[in-house]
Amino acid sequence: MPSLTLTTWGHAGVRLERDGRVLVVDPGTFTDPRMLDGADAVLVTHEHPDHVDVPRVAAALAADAAPELWAPAPVVEQLAGAGAPAERLHAVDDGASFDAAGFAVQALAHEHATIHPDVPRPANVAFLVEGTVLHPGDSFAPAPPGTSLQVLAVPVAGPWMKLAEAVDYVRQVSPRVAVPIHDAILNDAGHGLVDRLVGGLGGAEYRRLAPGEPLEVPLAG
Repeated sequence: MPSLTLTTWGHAGVRLERDGRVLVVDPGTFTDPRMLDGADAVLVTHEHPDHVDVPRVAAALAADAAPELWAPAPVVEQLAGAGAPAERLHAVDDGASFDAAGFAVQALAHEHATIHPDVPRPANVAFLVEGTVLHPGDSFAPAPPGTSLQVLAVPVAGPWMKLAEAVDYVRQVSPRVAVPIHDAILNDAGHGLVDRLVGGLGGAEYRRLAPGEPLEVPLAG
């Protein structure tokens, strides 16, 4: 059965690999810089620094054999202003489907969750990869009807959420495996609490991955 390899690299950073091709999602300021090594394509869900390290990503896009990037328009504008080549930047919105380095990707627009009524909510695009891995960014974006998710990258900590919402999100989306992300603000005790509650109540297999630890994700043949 065909498969891809999923690894996490701190906070919201997720890396997918298949057939020698590499797709990276949300290489922000809290992620290990190595997650961009050898990347063929980059997806960014929204403009907050913990999801896109603009100087580092712009430099990667300007290098030889650089990846291409897909993101909401405000992210594209920031990267262009930081020197990223325009031909490697692609603005996406709800419903866009595209090929990113051989990975089939669908963009699912879902506004950033509310931090506070006085804090503006940026555009946030969730990404469904190969119809089976969902990265929601800072949202609880539902999977399209009929989707059979293998992996949900589930946010578990942040100023815009409470833990019960993570549990309910896993129950709603019903993936085979829930992999926690968005947890850089937690200490070890916080990780343990999150793992007990989301892992115990979500109703899906729950896998906390160490940085770079591989998870094989089966794909439809």
